[in-house]
Amino acid sequence: MLDKVQPLRMIDQDPLTIPLDQIDVTQAELYFHDTHWGFFERLRNEDPIHLNVSEEYGRVWSVTKFDHIAHVEKNHEIFSSEPTITIADPPPDIPFQSFIQRDPPEHDPQRAAVQPVVAPMNLAKLEGLIRQRVGDILDGLPIGETFNWVDQVSINLTTQMLATLFDFPFEDRHKLTYWSDCTTGAPDVSGGDFVTIEERNEALAECGEFFIRMWHERANAPPGNDLISMLAHSEKTRDMINKPMEYLGNILLLIIGGNDTTRNSLTGGVLALNQFPEEYDKLRNDLSLIPSMVSEIIRWRTPILGMTRRTKVDTELFGKQIKKGDKVVMWYISGNRDGDVIKGDPDKFIIDRESVRHHLSFGFGVHRCMGNRLAEMQIRVTWEEIMKRFSKVEVVGPEVRAPSNIIRGYRELPVRVHPL
Repeated sequence: MLDKVQPLRMIDQDPLTIPLDQIDVTQAELYFHDTHWGFFERLRNEDPIHLNVSEEYGRVWSVTKFDHIAHVEKNHEIFSSEPTITIADPPPDIPFQSFIQRDPPEHDPQRAAVQPVVAPMNLAKLEGLIRQRVGDILDGLPIGETFNWVDQVSINLTTQMLATLFDFPFEDRHKLTYWSDCTTGAPDVSGGDFVTIEERNEALAECGEFFIRMWHERANAPPGNDLISMLAHSEKTRDMINKPMEYLGNILLLIIGGNDTTRNSLTGGVLALNQFPEEYDKLRNDLSLIPSMVSEIIRWRTPILGMTRRTKVDTELFGKQIKKGDKVVMWYISGNRDGDVIKGDPDKFIIDRESVRHHLSFGFGVHRCMGNRLAEMQIRVTWEEIMKRFSKVEVVGPEVRAPSNIIRGYRELPVRVHPL
């Protein structure tokens, strides 16, 4: 039985002097205040596979170096995604399942059913639509006035894209963002404060009703090119409607996956170019660097802080003895700043960085992000269209972050746009 000791608040501690065994990087407020960097650097240097035991989460191993994270990611036979990929245990009142919470072979057919939506041929068809929507959004921005980039650009664009992928009623598309934020922003899942547990449960009940209705509509219509139709007509998943929590879990996974990486990278890219103005100058002088810059944004920002695995058996991980049932957190946010792998000062934002695509933000192995190419395309097209219109997207106030130990997200970024 764990002692009921109030954990130290990491934001009140000095990363250089706190006793190593007291470092706890699971605390959501670290990421809200952006004060996690020194703790991860200390762990990478002194204890790269670090045990923390708490009443809230139990035995948690923080894996902080790039190669160690990749090893865990690739060995799903030992490090399991079941029952969930969050540090917190699954909330008992929403026991949904999704393919990211499954190991092969159960994982594979569900992922395969929806994979065609991000196949190269379909992405090529989507690019023109994305460019049109980006152009409309950017042309509607108030020149010379301060506005919140998160709402008017990042959320606006990704929500429109989600509505297209689901063939979701366009006038109700704001619900998709809300359901995504409710899923990841409740205190019992991520330490978030976006909604209460009761508000989250109510929102997800509404989400379930909405998508069950959509399933029956698509199942009784000819096969379409949207995610619901793919699930309803695939031989491997067409009975998923009889397992409503599994269906809802996969829907929420696809909503979150289509929302968070793109949305927070679109915001993070603006912030990065303002923090590193020499890189903004480099971009203005050579627009062919945009694809490279997109990868660097996703590495430098790392929109998903990390994912958790449970060990299936007692095992050794680079000298540490991990017990069966222990939680092992792969902290992508730390691995992406590992100077042994990310060459050329990993803390800097460098848009023409060597081997720029070699990062952890999309994961490795069987759970590598399915929509990575779609996310990259949306960010690339957005910056191509920004550079046609504006000499600068200027950050004019402090960003507001979201407390979470899963998503590294923004709520506000005040900016002004300056025309060419």
